[in-house]
Amino acid sequence: MRLILRELGRAALVVAGILSAGMGLKGFLLSSHFIDGGVTGVSMLLANVTPVPLSLWLPIINVPFVILGYRHMGRAFALRSALAIGGLAVVLAVVSYPDVTPDPLLTAVFGGFFIGAGIGLAVRGGAVLDGTEITALLVSKRRPLLKVGDVILAFNVVLFLVAMSTLGVEEALYSILTYASAAKTLDFVLHGIEEFTAITIVSDANEPIRQRIVGELGRGVTVFRGRGGATDAERLILYCVVTRLEIGRVMSIVHAHDARAFVVLHALADVRGGHVRRPALP
Repeated sequence: MRLILRELGRAALVVAGILSAGMGLKGFLLSSHFIDGGVTGVSMLLANVTPVPLSLWLPIINVPFVILGYRHMGRAFALRSALAIGGLAVVLAVVSYPDVTPDPLLTAVFGGFFIGAGIGLAVRGGAVLDGTEITALLVSKRRPLLKVGDVILAFNVVLFLVAMSTLGVEEALYSILTYASAAKTLDFVLHGIEEFTAITIVSDANEPIRQRIVGELGRGVTVFRGRGGATDAERLILYCVVTRLEIGRVMSIVHAHDARAFVVLHALADVRGGHVRRPALP
């Protein structure tokens, strides 16, 4: 029963992602001839310069990436992705969306917002609506010096340069804004308010600060033994990982005990294990 409910939840996320991406494409971008990045952007560019509609280009261009996903990420992932991409193609072909606004700035920002939200919801459901990330991940595995973000960036640079010569400079610039909006929304949907931040605290009041972070926030704290570069004095250094909503609380605790404490914050790509997540309530 639990497995069925989990699969239904995943399916609901993918369906919501398809409808959101369809809104971004048909409700905003297509009428203004703006494109997104990645494989979706390639499909949109081809739809702009050929008589073949986007609803056909989208599954055609994504077929090789779904095959790669099947070979390297498993049958379930490939099947969900194929159904998601096919579902988006059907939605683009048969669902009527309103053309929301002719304003190019609003079109770029909100078109990217709905596409990014759609891709993020689909990823949360265990599928993809765009095959770019699959290729980037595989390339980075084969070439360790290349990061996933670098591969995607290089791909999109070439895509938008082609768009400048095909669609025009202004349309290409608005398309870059669309991609930026989509990328930011995708990041928020995937990580949301639980995006984690690491905090390093150097303070003479380390013990009361540690006790309050552990006791009031329920977060684990690692204590390092360090030495001052200027004073050569030994001191304890606190290191903890919190969500973005808890950063202000930690800073208030630190300030209450040591207003001159040295605090360093940096975002984390991923966190697992330890006492990072709160235990589930019974």
